[in-house]
Amino acid sequence: MTASHKIKRQSLPETLAESLRDRILNGEFKEGDALIQDAIAQEYDVSRMPVREALRQLEAAGFVTMQIHKGAVVTSIPTEQIAELFELRALLECDILGRALPRITDGQLDNAREIVAELEGSYERRDVASWGRLNWEFHRSLYVAAGRVQTLQLIQGINLQTERYIRLHLSLTKALDKAEKDHRELLRLCTLRDADRAGPYLKEHILSTGRSLLVILRSSRARDAA
Repeated sequence: MTASHKIKRQSLPETLAESLRDRILNGEFKEGDALIQDAIAQEYDVSRMPVREALRQLEAAGFVTMQIHKGAVVTSIPTEQIAELFELRALLECDILGRALPRITDGQLDNAREIVAELEGSYERRDVASWGRLNWEFHRSLYVAAGRVQTLQLIQGINLQTERYIRLHLSLTKALDKAEKDHRELLRLCTLRDADRAGPYLKEHILSTGRSLLVILRSSRARDAA
């Protein structure tokens, strides 16, 4: 932890938690790494109190666990639980898409097209840090018409939990082309308001991503353990 990271003073624990979360998502802090309160406080030039609160927020969101003698440690989610998260995504997102399609507007679909174009641009630039945010914005743009605020919050939380693994998957495979194709086809089916085909297509998109990711992740963890 040698780099200097400057943050705004307002809502300090929340801002600090967001910065640390981003560093976990981009792989700077890896599974099993300890986040030392004193080192973080010195790095960000803050007291230990907001660091402690930020780590509590990250623990509540599932990004770190508190361990005796080690403090906050970046979580390593077992592969079975990652599979469960993708299955939950498929259930919740297919349900909310089915509710949204009868109510989605042309303006909302235009917004989705703009986000897809921006996401594809980030793929081309290999702007890894923006992939998760733009992917969520695209999916959210298709779901928001359902008016299901609580469901959207649940889905967003699950997406945050899987984002670091999806980044790994996209970075280590040729999955970017498939992601572009899937998003374009999903958008086409939504533009047609074809719920009979859009729902199953979305389900396979999510589950196939999860299956492919787990193959990569198991291989990566096996190498690390060797």
